[in-house]
Amino acid sequence: METVTKVTKSEAFIAKENNYGAHNYHPLPVVLERGEGVYVWDVEGDRYYDFLSAYSAVNQGHCHPRIIHALKQQAEKLTLTSRAFYSDKLGDFEEYLCKLFGYEKALVMNSGVEAVETAMKLCRKWAYEVKGLAADQAKIVFADGNFHGRTISVISASNDDSARKNFGPFVDGIVRVPYNDVDAFEQLLKEDKNIAGFIVEPIQGEAGVVVPDEDYLSRIRSLCKEYNVLFVIDEIQTGIARTGRMLASYAIDESDSSSKPDILILGKALSGGVLPVSAVLADDQVMLCIKPGEHGSTYGGNPLACAVSLEALQVVIDEKLADNAHLMGMVFRAGLNDIATRSPLIKEVRGKGLLSAIVIDGAEDGHLAWDICMEFKANGLLAKPTHGDKIRLAPPLVINEEQIHECLSIIEKSLARFA
Repeated sequence: METVTKVTKSEAFIAKENNYGAHNYHPLPVVLERGEGVYVWDVEGDRYYDFLSAYSAVNQGHCHPRIIHALKQQAEKLTLTSRAFYSDKLGDFEEYLCKLFGYEKALVMNSGVEAVETAMKLCRKWAYEVKGLAADQAKIVFADGNFHGRTISVISASNDDSARKNFGPFVDGIVRVPYNDVDAFEQLLKEDKNIAGFIVEPIQGEAGVVVPDEDYLSRIRSLCKEYNVLFVIDEIQTGIARTGRMLASYAIDESDSSSKPDILILGKALSGGVLPVSAVLADDQVMLCIKPGEHGSTYGGNPLACAVSLEALQVVIDEKLADNAHLMGMVFRAGLNDIATRSPLIKEVRGKGLLSAIVIDGAEDGHLAWDICMEFKANGLLAKPTHGDKIRLAPPLVINEEQIHECLSIIEKSLARFA
């Protein structure tokens, strides 16, 4: 008699994606159908702690009731106008962004990489129309180890072979310098007078949560000012309270604005993980270089996105999520360092706020880190490896101390499996 193998719900959904979808991701084998706060549930009904937060897009927690209410309320009235017309939501959202982060103008887009592309275009336009560089000579500097997205121009700035292989030819006018190396950047500025801007992450998330020296950004900012170069910060992953304050790069209350960029890029948690929303902020001298018809997006700044994002930002402020991220991050990394004293697998603990990572000893090929994440999953916690031997750990910012300690127990139990 022939044996019939029963296929689980999860296996069926995974098979369908593999059959009909492009193979451009390698997800953990878990099929999620519901989320609330720090938890997600799969189609079998199993509950997990979410320690990726959709790459820090769900800082406010899954399906935050206030954000979902704003979504429903606006969706019943007006969702999209295109920018051919004004709406009653865009101006309010732009004003909110500008006043909160301290800029004169905001340009609202959709995905994070669209915002990075927007910043690149602004750098070049400003370089020709304000700085006075010769036509088609402007260069934009990026840091080694960066991750700003997947478009052709953005991967032109990457030194990650997996992002670049067989996608060339690449865009000209891109220069790279080592991350966290002020001297290398200064030497470049001395040698090349065609530098328009420097685009950098305040903490390199995709690279494995690489935290630079405390004075790195302020020193880079000073050099940019001295050489008349735009200082551009990509806070798509680090922003909106993830690192223990609203922004990783500077304090929006102006208590420390020495690292405030000329152009600020936001995304991900800007909408609380509900819609793709991004924004670029700058003052008039930079932003007004772009004139009508020179840049835009059909969906950028749509009424639904504006209503949702304004509420998502207000939730972060009202619930003091930056403060919680700071406090819970300290508790979490203290616990990770304590585990590291008993587990030879943890080579290093990195992070700030609730953006953390552990570096796994002997996992450069990625197999061990993947296996550890599979064990995390088996014990009720979801995380993903990055760059082979690093595991990024970034729960929603609504997590409490009791949950932190439970997750630390899961991590230690999982690591013990490989001792």
